[in-house]
Order: sequence, then structure tokens, then C-alpha cells
Amino acid sequence: MRLAETVTFGGSGLDRAAHLRGDADGLAKARRDPDSRAVVIWRSKPLFEGEARETLVRVPLDHPVLIGAREMIFLGREGSAALFGADISHWEPGEIDAEALAAFFDPSEQVHPKAPKGSAFCELRGVMSRISPRDAEVAATAKAILSWHRSHRFCAKCGHESEMIMAGWQRACPGCGAQHFPRTDPVVIMLITRGNKVLMGRSHGWPEGMYSLLAGFVEPGEAIEAAVRREVEEEAAIRVGRVDYLASQPWPYPSSLMIGCRGEALSDEITIDPVEIETAQWFTREEIADAFSGQNPRMKPARKGSIAHFLLWNWLADRLD
Repeated sequence: MRLAETVTFGGSGLDRAAHLRGDADGLAKARRDPDSRAVVIWRSKPLFEGEARETLVRVPLDHPVLIGAREMIFLGREGSAALFGADISHWEPGEIDAEALAAFFDPSEQVHPKAPKGSAFCELRGVMSRISPRDAEVAATAKAILSWHRSHRFCAKCGHESEMIMAGWQRACPGCGAQHFPRTDPVVIMLITRGNKVLMGRSHGWPEGMYSLLAGFVEPGEAIEAAVRREVEEEAAIRVGRVDYLASQPWPYPSSLMIGCRGEALSDEITIDPVEIETAQWFTREEIADAFSGQNPRMKPARKGSIAHFLLWNWLADRLD
């Protein structure tokens, strides 16, 4: 697919400078460099600024908002300046809306008293369609790897607390010597068509009327094409023939790689697995077009910025080649 890399989080050419991750002297020098910057993450929420929260904040490494930062990872270089990601999840705001934080989409914002004026921590899903490709790549990378550090502090082999090494891109266990690397979970997401129709479903707990493409994790020992066919048959009892790869999208919720595929349905009748999904339906091209324009009361399309939205939009425009 020629437009594959234009998907949100599809990349911006960030120089990740992996050769510096094991260079202790080089990293120490970068931390002393007044031109070095850090993006700030609080409980998986990046710090944004701007009227529409469209700009990812970068602060000097001596900025007071970073006081007490538990983790500082090296993300790469922007020009000649080093860029880090800092986790300040230890900070406790005066008031927290626990219900909002636990929701499918968290609309709340948190303002740190020492953060740059006009900035706030906010849900990446809410701004992902407005930010630049560079900010999207940086925010997704920092969010995903810092989430991994928070959830993988202990060695899976012996249970000993592990230590961050390689500038945050690896953990090592001092107890048994095991090494651990950031986790990325492959997920297939499928544009399943039959004639003029596309198969859509919705999961339990989603906002009312929201539908998206079917998706599921790739299992060990399974090819992408096989995962597409298995997931669709498990969730909707639809048999799938030909499968083609279209595009991929890093999806930092918390650390998936969405593998977008197109599949040709060989059957029509849907029988859902109610454990897997709430419902599934066929929608015509015209119904999807109406949904994108806000004229379809039956459904709301997948959120703009997601690969589901991207694939559907390009299917409507006949740009899947």
C-alpha cells in the first residue's frame, strides 16, 4: 500500500541513535548538554501544550517538572540534540477523577504545578489526529517503553528486581543474569470485504454506536494470514480466503503493533462469539461513507488516527493499492 506510512504513528524518521544506548560516556555528556530535551510522561499520559493540545512538550533536563523522575530513557536525537523520555508517575495531583482514568477514553487533564505554563497531561488518543508525525512517533515510543518499565520491574525468570540498562532499551537481572527487552505485541486488524460490504464489530464497553474492524493478537507459531482467518472465524464465524498485507501501525495501548490486512470473505452469515465481541455487522460502502460524514445514526466509525479509520478511509477512496 503506497500510503502505508502516512498512518498516525507511522513514523517520522526519528534518529533513534541506537549505537549510543550502550555508550555511558556519550549519554553522560548528553545529559549535561543544555540543548538536550526530555518529553514527560505521567501514568501513560504525555505532556502537551497548545490550544488544542497539538504540541508535545520538550523540556530541558534540569527543568523542575523532572524532579524525582524515576526513569529517564534515551529516545534518540533531533538534529544534534539528544532527546529523552522521563516518567514522573510518582507525582500525585491534588484531585484525581478515578472514574475518568479507568474509562475507555479518559478526557481528563492533569496540570503539574511546575510544568510549562499552558501545558497538561492528556490522553494520547484524544490528540493523536492533531499532532505532527514527529510528535506522534516520539510520544508513542516514550509512552510504550516507559509503560513496559513500569510493568516489568521484576525478572520473569527468577523474580528478582531487574535493572534498567542500555539507556532504557533493556533490563538486566542482577540475580540470575537474564536479560529482558521491551515487549511489542503483534495484532492483526482486518478489512474484511464481500462485494460492496465491509465487516465491522464492536467490543463490550465501547462508546455507544462505535464500530471498528475486527482485530486480535497473533498467537505463537502463527502466520499473519492464518491469524486473520482464525480471528474472523472465531469472532464472527465468517470464513476468509485471500489475505493481503496493507499497512502497520505502532499502537501504544500499551505496546501493540497493529498489522493491517485485507481479506476476502467467503461467507455472509454472522454468528458472533459473545465472549469476544458484543456484535458484528456488514455495512455497505455507502453506510460507511455516511458514518464518516456523521450522517449514519447506526454507527460511529473508528476514532480518527487509528489504523481502522485509516484503512476504511482509503477503502472508500479506492486507495488500497
